[in-house]
Amino acid sequence: MARILNEKFVSIKVDREERPDIDSIYMRVCQMLTGHGGWPLSVFLTPDQKPFYAGTYFPKRSRYGRIGFIDLLNQIADQFAQHQENILRVSEKITASLQQTVQTEGNEKLQAKALDNAYRQLERSFDSVYGGFGGAPKFPIPHNLTFLMRYHLWKKETNALYMVEKTLNSMADGGIYDHVGYGFARYSTDAMWKVPHFEKMLYDNALLLHAYTEAYQITKNERYKRISEQVIEFVQREMTSKEGAFYSAIDADSEGVEGKYYVWNREEVFHILVGELGALYCDVYDVTEEGNFEGHNVLNLIHTDRSSVMEKYQLTEQELNEKLETARQQLFSKRMMRTYPHVDDKILTAWNALMIAALAKAGKVYENESYMEMAKRALTFIETHLIREGRVMVRYRDGEVKNKGFLDDYAYLVWAYIEMYEATFQLSYLKKAIDLTNNMMDLFWDEERGGFYFTGKDGETLIVREKELYDGALPSGNSVAAVQMIRLARLTGDLTLLEKAEKMYAVFKRHVEAYESGYTYFLQGLLLLEMAAKEVVLFGKTEDEKRKTFAKALQQSFIPHVSALVAESPSDFAEVAPFASQYKPIADDVTIYICENFACQQPTTDIEKAREQLGI
Repeated sequence: MARILNEKFVSIKVDREERPDIDSIYMRVCQMLTGHGGWPLSVFLTPDQKPFYAGTYFPKRSRYGRIGFIDLLNQIADQFAQHQENILRVSEKITASLQQTVQTEGNEKLQAKALDNAYRQLERSFDSVYGGFGGAPKFPIPHNLTFLMRYHLWKKETNALYMVEKTLNSMADGGIYDHVGYGFARYSTDAMWKVPHFEKMLYDNALLLHAYTEAYQITKNERYKRISEQVIEFVQREMTSKEGAFYSAIDADSEGVEGKYYVWNREEVFHILVGELGALYCDVYDVTEEGNFEGHNVLNLIHTDRSSVMEKYQLTEQELNEKLETARQQLFSKRMMRTYPHVDDKILTAWNALMIAALAKAGKVYENESYMEMAKRALTFIETHLIREGRVMVRYRDGEVKNKGFLDDYAYLVWAYIEMYEATFQLSYLKKAIDLTNNMMDLFWDEERGGFYFTGKDGETLIVREKELYDGALPSGNSVAAVQMIRLARLTGDLTLLEKAEKMYAVFKRHVEAYESGYTYFLQGLLLLEMAAKEVVLFGKTEDEKRKTFAKALQQSFIPHVSALVAESPSDFAEVAPFASQYKPIADDVTIYICENFACQQPTTDIEKAREQLGI
């Protein structure tokens, strides 16, 4: 295979995490030509990068009516040698079609009914037995859940919150969650979340940490807090570099076998957990003689009835929890002796930014300073190593920094800065968010039609400059940029940002209306525009207990439609939010202004009255 490729082609292997721009363009080509996409992806190009053939998996040799890769390579080489003019004509047509697909424009704004349509689509695809959406394989897609929580807040729709809780509980019960070492795997191969694809990704754990933390804000369910804490413990232990940045992924395989590091057999569990503890653990975590995955067991709680277990073993809730934790620690110690899966130790700016944002949210909600320290260390690493002469870069590994950042790198980093600001109320983070947004505008904004290109104006020239909107495993750069611009506009009073964000809900209207639930992060921005927005301006000395109490209430409540500016005096806002620098505190007392769309009520020093007005 290699010999044929080298003799007849110029072979280029693309790391899609380092060059998502190339991956995105040619994946779109594959979808246009075949009606589907996926990886591995093979695309055949003319010397000027224009595609003429594409496909996903090919067997090595032709069989069962399906062409093999060797035959395909030989046929394409022959066709190119003998009928090059036909291939060039096809490539021109494909390129022209590709360029048409990215010419997005529109003047009429996306309407609020798109939010209801997205909700109804999610409701129809919801698995009422096991949670999640659709069937196997089943992916977490945390932005579906964060959308539903905001929709619940807006419409008081109890079923929206039910779908969130059912999904979060089912994932935490399932084998997709690592019950011994914590953290979530990439996806479940079945509908009940039992058997995972064992790979663990940084971005999944970051986005799920967002979802569990917001669900805790709404419900105060201690389980969501516990899962959040465990995810952070896992990331700190197994995905954090010595400098404090975060690695990209942990492989599914060890010793060439998928899941070998994670699965157990009953005999092994009884050998580690002596006596009744082994029997208890096996009953709780579905460990059987025959196994639930290829003769082994994936630990899960899917069908566990805790009350029956407590009755059988004559245990209280606390005693059961203590015994299970003792067992977990013993199993974890033994598991650490196994061959550890390969760690992809690339440090990607975008994925690190997601984890920083999630840690900042968790730090403020759970009042945990160590989470804030983790976020600060990672952010310092990015600012030190992954911003070169003002330009955000894509990745760092072994001292090497590569590739100019894409829209995702900028949009996610803006998100991280805003979350850091809301967790600390340090205006320096808000200033960094403003500056980075201005850079993002300069590099990626389409002045003619609106919306953001995926690649910067200083990037490598490819056959097309794409605009990506679809919210797949990760929310798109355009979606995140739109939401963060609305948040930033509300915090700073910069209405030009709001206008540009609103423009995006016209530019991409046609895309979204084709399948609303495919854009659940983008629609969170539309929710922000539709909900009655409030701005809070709080003055008071940093150490004043009244200020601390009110600030804490703001931080611990689920109020995405409320923006909060906090400082000691009005002059502090001069650089970041000039509109708020005109407000005056009452005497030396803690003073609160509550505004709607920048029109403010009379200030108050009564924090209980202010909390009542905000519903916190």
